[in-house]
Amino acid sequence: MRRVPIVLNIASGGSHGQGTYNEVRRLFSLHGIEADILTAEDGKGLEAQVREALRTSPEVVVAAGGDGTVSTVAALLRGTGVALGVLPAGTLNHFARDLGIPTDLEGAVAAIAQGAPVDVDVGEVNGRTFVNNASLGLYPQIVRHRKRRQELYGHGKYWAMLGATLTVLGRNPFLRLKLQLDDRVERCRTPFVFIGNNDYVMEGFSIGTRSSLRDGKLSIYTTQRRTRGGLVRLAFRALLGRLSQAKDFAVNSASSVRIDSKRRYMLVATDGEVTAMETPLNFRVLPGALSVILPPKAA
Repeated sequence: MRRVPIVLNIASGGSHGQGTYNEVRRLFSLHGIEADILTAEDGKGLEAQVREALRTSPEVVVAAGGDGTVSTVAALLRGTGVALGVLPAGTLNHFARDLGIPTDLEGAVAAIAQGAPVDVDVGEVNGRTFVNNASLGLYPQIVRHRKRRQELYGHGKYWAMLGATLTVLGRNPFLRLKLQLDDRVERCRTPFVFIGNNDYVMEGFSIGTRSSLRDGKLSIYTTQRRTRGGLVRLAFRALLGRLSQAKDFAVNSASSVRIDSKRRYMLVATDGEVTAMETPLNFRVLPGALSVILPPKAA
């Protein structure tokens, strides 16, 4: 029987008890595959388990968790020729959805068993891999404050996010930056920079999705809205499908981006994980660097 290592983040989504393990094993066995489940609770544990799995020279390593889990596993698999399988078990599962991978357990297992490897792009900033996007400015600041509120006050995730958002918007959230997009340079004063692995839909109810992860480019989004009220109005424009009408919302694409700031360190969110990085920030796209198992219709 074919054997496949599955790295499971037990902190993703809901709880993953013995019932989950048994169901995963049962579903894979229906396809003649033995599931070797390796569990971890955090990023370091995930990395250790992936390295352990690679010692057996597998054809595929499965990441079972949310986008952060997928990103961690992808960082170790990129360029190795070992394919990534995805069992979406997070809250949003953007990477899986954008690639057409089923988000239900039975469908995802079938996709791994019956699918084929396809090379997709990944992004990188100062050596750190991201499969979805990276951002600086508002979002990483909000995430940092949200976690503090959860730790200090025991707030739930959504109430903590609301409080963190109000806190960050109540301060001066603007950054003065120099962006080098391939061979051209732009200077801006902006509350955020969003850099996507390929193009994102930035309007309407499909906001935050991608039609392709194989175009070999980064998408860069900035705004020069000067007030907090302006930022709120910009968000409403996005939801109403009128973001392109906002004259101070800029969309660019490039294969590499260098961001310079007077700050020595900046908080950068990569696939939802916040890290303090030394400037300058050097982003690049790595075309076809990651092999992913996709279902037959999506491959």
